[in-house]
Amino acid sequence: MTATRSTMPEVVLCGGKRTPFGDFGRSLKDIPLMDLGVHAAKATLAELRLSPEKVDHLVWANTLPVDGASLFGSRVVALKIGMAEESCALNVSRACGSGTQAIVSAVDQIRTGQSRLALAGGGESYSRAAYVAEGVRYGAKRGPAVLTDTLDWCYRDPFDGQFMGETAENLAEDFQYSRDAMDEWGFMSQKRAGHGIASGFLAKQIAPIEVPEGKGKRAFAVDEFPRPDVTREKLKTLKPAFKPGGRVTAGNSSGITDGAAFVVAADRATAEKEGLAPRARFIDYAVIGVPPRIMGVGPVPAIAKLLERNDLKVSDIDYFEINEAFAAVNLHAEKQLGIPRDATNLYGGGISIGHPPGATGVRMTLVALQHLENIKGRYGVISMCLGAGQGMAMLIENLRR
Repeated sequence: MTATRSTMPEVVLCGGKRTPFGDFGRSLKDIPLMDLGVHAAKATLAELRLSPEKVDHLVWANTLPVDGASLFGSRVVALKIGMAEESCALNVSRACGSGTQAIVSAVDQIRTGQSRLALAGGGESYSRAAYVAEGVRYGAKRGPAVLTDTLDWCYRDPFDGQFMGETAENLAEDFQYSRDAMDEWGFMSQKRAGHGIASGFLAKQIAPIEVPEGKGKRAFAVDEFPRPDVTREKLKTLKPAFKPGGRVTAGNSSGITDGAAFVVAADRATAEKEGLAPRARFIDYAVIGVPPRIMGVGPVPAIAKLLERNDLKVSDIDYFEINEAFAAVNLHAEKQLGIPRDATNLYGGGISIGHPPGATGVRMTLVALQHLENIKGRYGVISMCLGAGQGMAMLIENLRR
């Protein structure tokens, strides 16, 4: 017999932590990816005073393995944080929705009885992305061997070879989103991230980590990519990044960053047995395919599908986190769905904080959990577009109202 949602265990999210996100090639470039994952996972358990032996499953999201260990990332993190050898581990990848998929996969494990208490998270270390010599294994016949940047694999559409930024140009052109409107969103994102830092809101999610500096170490505790002092005038001077005369610039695109994040998911009975105070109930998720050449439309049909499945309207949702892969993505969701700007991405997003896909969905979930608690709101939606043409959205319900 197939279980229905009404007969499956109620799954709750109990809390989580993340590393600060490091700018490309800066503070986290010398920290192995697995160390970032271990740090975020340990901090999550410490916050909840939860013994690792109690956790029976760990789901790890990652889009670019950067060393041998990260090919087995979930198992490496699980055993390094002290989970039992008989515990289970799963690697997942769903492009820019990979972090969200880690949560979804952990929930699915719990709903189907494969798990009771899971860690769900992920991370990236794009600063450590390798260059590879393709075709060398069987011998280059003559001439130089060309090195390929594996980071390019992450940022190119697999069908036509366009950069993801070029697909954002397609979206802006097809739906006529102006450079000024995109720059204004980028400016707003930076200011909101600055507020999130100054108010201490973002610090509540972050577990500071030691990083090398000179002959010693220093504590790295604040997201490195935000530029809260940027001006509108400065954004206007930035050149188009992907085509002459284009609208997509470094100022209205997500940043390349490193980092890791985790949350704990559990069936409610187990959470209460272990003394965990649930923060939110996982309700549902939706994934849908869209044209790869305008992959940024993804959140619109994904959110629409999610709301329809749960008999909800946009006005029923108290807070949205929609990944700022490019400002055009958010402008499109705002226009097509009528999502209010004052209920979306209030503490910055991919443009200001950065976007390591394995961790982004988890970071956004942590923001939504915290904001819903602050405003005593009920429903939150976390959504993003996915490279190669998909949209994803997840619905949670705040339990601390």
